[in-house]
Amino acid sequence: MGGAALGAAGALGVAGCSKVPTGDTLARLRSQGIVRMGIAGEAPYGFIDDQGNFTGEAVELAKVIFKRLGVAKVQPVATDFSSLIPGLNSQQFDVVSAGMYINKDRCAQVIFADPEYQMLDSFIVPKGNPKKLLSYQDIKRTGAKMATGTGYAEIDYAIAAGIPEKELVILQDPVAGLNAVESGRVDVFAGTALTGRGVVKKSTKAEATAPFAPLVDGKKKVDGGGFAFRRLDAEVRDAFNVEIHKMKKSGELFRILQPFGFTKSEMTTLTAKELCR
Repeated sequence: MGGAALGAAGALGVAGCSKVPTGDTLARLRSQGIVRMGIAGEAPYGFIDDQGNFTGEAVELAKVIFKRLGVAKVQPVATDFSSLIPGLNSQQFDVVSAGMYINKDRCAQVIFADPEYQMLDSFIVPKGNPKKLLSYQDIKRTGAKMATGTGYAEIDYAIAAGIPEKELVILQDPVAGLNAVESGRVDVFAGTALTGRGVVKKSTKAEATAPFAPLVDGKKKVDGGGFAFRRLDAEVRDAFNVEIHKMKKSGELFRILQPFGFTKSEMTTLTAKELCR
């Protein structure tokens, strides 16, 4: 996610079976004046900056939307990516957002707002891309050693291309991936295009490949990321969606995301319903 190309594997773990009480969650959040938001501590989605402040596209977007919904403060809580959905369902958080892709498996556990962005993949490779790695099929064909992040969708894309899961190197985040590529421990680190181009900015030994849509079952896969809510909190999700769509229409959404490296090519009209299929 970079890293946030965070995919199916990490969030599937233990979905949690705790019983969540029903009630008007939005009214409760307004009354207490604060919403707890689970993040994975990863740029550009939600992280701590050099001044020690929580920021990121999800954090800044949440501040704007929840304020308009009558909730004065967003309290980001950093945790391991794989703990986000279980933490949401056990009421540690009121909402989570961490570059989390919307997919069928997750949609069985939580409900999503419509995505604020869409995402293509990219590889971090040595300068000059000596093995000419531009797709997962290239990695399979050349036998290149691939790394990616814990819980990333790229694990599934590699497996779909015929790369054995046991041969993948799983690292903590894209920074660890960059270090592994620069040191020669791996040939390629797979993640999102957004994360890839951000991580390699200051590197003299590595570069990011051109963005591409992975092939899964012969079809190009374009992912979208969004905020996740408990299944009983549809009223909060629906109110959140109303604001998201207003911001898409006005261009405000892009203005909030742009400082974190998002381009207009990452803006999307995809819906959560489409991505949950």
